[in-house]
Amino acid sequence: MTDHARDLASVHKATERLLSAVTALDNAAVTEPSRLPGWTRGHVLAHIARNADALVNVLHGRPMYASADTRNTEIERDAARALDVQLADLSESAARFQATGDAPADWSRTVELRGGVTDSASRVPFRRWAEVELHHVDLGIGYELEDLPEEFVEREIDFLAERFGGHKDVPSTGLRSHDGRAWATGGGAGGGPIGVEGSAADLLGWLAGRRDGSGLAVTGGALPSLPPL
Repeated sequence: MTDHARDLASVHKATERLLSAVTALDNAAVTEPSRLPGWTRGHVLAHIARNADALVNVLHGRPMYASADTRNTEIERDAARALDVQLADLSESAARFQATGDAPADWSRTVELRGGVTDSASRVPFRRWAEVELHHVDLGIGYELEDLPEEFVEREIDFLAERFGGHKDVPSTGLRSHDGRAWATGGGAGGGPIGVEGSAADLLGWLAGRRDGSGLAVTGGALPSLPPL
């Protein structure tokens, strides 16, 4: 069973790591390209802040974003801000999310995210944890997939393997990390089973669209192409 309070504590720790790292940047660094195509580091920082507010909306039963256009417009609007403004927004939006998470609530209720996706409220803190950790890596400022907490890596692989499970375009695929952990995903397309083995960081990077899978060993066919997240 998901422990939302434990995940909220993990979100706080991840946010503190992010804020500490971003504090070491300067205004010029914020305008430089991130690892996400078409986005500067400022775009990534703006997205992290706006995602916190979007998940506050979710926990209050409101639409995550007013519209897809609104989401994109707000990120573009906020991307070019100076470092001190970005930091203040990151900190303040994170505090709003934390306060909402700390308030008494029915964590077993179902909530609605973007695109009509539903989930248990108890899983929202983990979704926020993933946003902070993966986008910290996306900034390209020295925090890598190998630096992610082991618990997070394993659970995010769990989450993504479940997400692609039964997908019509992904053949049956078994995943194994070098330390012996195993997962299964896909199963909706013809062919397979495919075996994919590598470090947990490389497996996560491939599943999350952060690495091309070149560091993975593949048996039974070609490395499957995964749909976008």
